Amino acid sequence: MTLREKIQSDALIVTAELGPPQHGDGQSVRKKCNHFRKGVDGINITDNQTGIVRMSSIATAVLVSEEKLEPVIQMTCRDRNRIALQSDLLGAAALGIENVLCLTGDHQKFGNHPEARGVYDVDSVQLVAMVNRMNEGFFLSGDPIDPPPKFLIGAAANPFAEPFEFRLTRLAKKIEAGARFIQTQAVFDLERFRVWMQGVRGLGLHRKAAILAGVLPVRSGKAIRYMKEEVSGILIPDTLIERMDRADDPKEEGIRIAVEIIRELRREEGVRGIHLMPVMWESITPRILEEAGLIEETKH
Repeated sequence: MTLREKIQSDALIVTAELGPPQHGDGQSVRKKCNHFRKGVDGINITDNQTGIVRMSSIATAVLVSEEKLEPVIQMTCRDRNRIALQSDLLGAAALGIENVLCLTGDHQKFGNHPEARGVYDVDSVQLVAMVNRMNEGFFLSGDPIDPPPKFLIGAAANPFAEPFEFRLTRLAKKIEAGARFIQTQAVFDLERFRVWMQGVRGLGLHRKAAILAGVLPVRSGKAIRYMKEEVSGILIPDTLIERMDRADDPKEEGIRIAVEIIRELRREEGVRGIHLMPVMWESITPRILEEAGLIEETKH
């Protein structure tokens, strides 16, 4: 069953992130694909994540497709204007890539080219609308596209950033613009996430798009503390940091925390699936999915 078919059904959905390499050797991508062969419906390929130059998401997606797996390319507003975005999307369509996650993109100041100029010709809501317009057979200029592409459009949501009410409004705009699946920021604060989901259900947004809750496994107390202090839009309870600090084996504790969070998220009404973000730790994917009981369920 394809990702599109999974979203149209009521089946559990699991996506996971693959970080492209900082070189042009495609074999490293093919090796990473082995970690996603069971239980993963879509492999989300980051687009120069944190502003660091990496193999392009579209080229990586071709390698993933050749490995008989289904890619989801990320497209960010940071690096391209509307001409380049539409051009790359047509190229992706020609290569058989149909799943697109529309993002603003991490600011370039966090990457290895902080002096680079950000483009931001359109924002993420406008990007969703632009891809949807292309599906309808028109460029943003109004010129026709024949034949039009058939993209499955996704977007991101952050349940933890302020102002809280604005996050729900922005989510509604993305869904109205054409997003059919939503991948959230990494969930550590379950109580805050539940409050956000109450708002999502109150607006009926979970019926219009598949909500995939983000889960990010951490490997050390230093890593989780860095995210709490330096990464905007992430809320991490002190209890989790204390658990990582006390752990005899932080990696094992990080896996346990990720599995516990997945189990709790699955109990939340309106959550259609999980988006696993094993940042530069793709090899842990099958173990987490198996321990969380996700591998068997995604077959149905």
